[in-house]
Amino acid sequence: MDFKINKNSLKIYLNSKVEYELPHLWMRDNCSCEECRVFQTQEKRFMLNSVSSDLKPDNVYIEGSNIHISWPDKHKTSINFQDIKSFHHQQKPKFFLWNKDFTPDYYDWNDFLHNNHTAIDAIETFITKGAICIKDAPQTPNTLEDLAPRLGPLREVLFERIHNVSLDGHVYNIAHTSLEVPPHNDFASYSWPPSVQALHMLNNECAGGETMIVDGLSVLADLRNDHPNFFDILTTFPVPFREFDEINETFTEEPIVRLNSANKVIGFRFSNQLMQMINPLKKDLDIFYKAYHELCTRVNSKKYKSIFRLNAGHILLVSGHRVLHGRTEFKPNGKRHLQDAYYEMDNVENNLVVCKRFRSK
Repeated sequence: MDFKINKNSLKIYLNSKVEYELPHLWMRDNCSCEECRVFQTQEKRFMLNSVSSDLKPDNVYIEGSNIHISWPDKHKTSINFQDIKSFHHQQKPKFFLWNKDFTPDYYDWNDFLHNNHTAIDAIETFITKGAICIKDAPQTPNTLEDLAPRLGPLREVLFERIHNVSLDGHVYNIAHTSLEVPPHNDFASYSWPPSVQALHMLNNECAGGETMIVDGLSVLADLRNDHPNFFDILTTFPVPFREFDEINETFTEEPIVRLNSANKVIGFRFSNQLMQMINPLKKDLDIFYKAYHELCTRVNSKKYKSIFRLNAGHILLVSGHRVLHGRTEFKPNGKRHLQDAYYEMDNVENNLVVCKRFRSK
């Protein structure tokens, strides 16, 4: 293995081909010595502005799997190749896109809470597919509090910490009626909507009221392929959303689709019932409405809707920035009581890492 110190980077060659090009500032910034890191926590202590922006090593040598660097101020840094190679590994499970043929995987309540192997499988499936069901959960109110050890603390929003969805409760949206609830994700009226939702069916004695879920990633992937101009306007055009009651008010104005720096979809904000009147003088309003028409057509298409019954003791977990949920109309001829609560996907993903850590011990 050969290397060359350039003006701004260290080039490492394997069989005459560049295997790595490491900027000098990157190497200095990632020094792991006790002077540059807090030993007890492994947090970075070194601040980059303490060295020159045109920093260059005095000396470099490679020994085994380590790169050793000496700097002009006599500081020494060692970087292990294994740390660099670890970036090639996928840190999160890959997404699996689905349509009407999808059925969520079911996991036993007690196993999910008390068996790490089950929890790992369930959480990985949840991250991959965006939806799972937990069965045989207690049919007692506020049971969703007990999911915190696996999902992290509840994400509190206005109205209620744990929401009661029934015909005789606090009515502030369509879910508190017997009407069909079209596919949506909750609290589109927040600038950062909850990213995980748990829907716990306590009683379901009514005819109808089947649960429906839609994989927003699947819908958007097809839309992007078929109508890229429609997809693009949905990523930039701000849409107002509002949810409120007598004492609460939530409002935001954001695009329906959120992309990351790699132009991948990381957020789908869709709630037709919470969408407010858009200023008719806004630029590109016409193309937005054509795109929104196409999006509504797809969201409500049978092609994408997975429909099943949520029975008493079932908890449906959905990825709130990806999966839309709703239900068919039902006849109020029996007792129907659902509770839902919110969590954050960051905490769920981090708990997966912790579960794996305990499993390896």
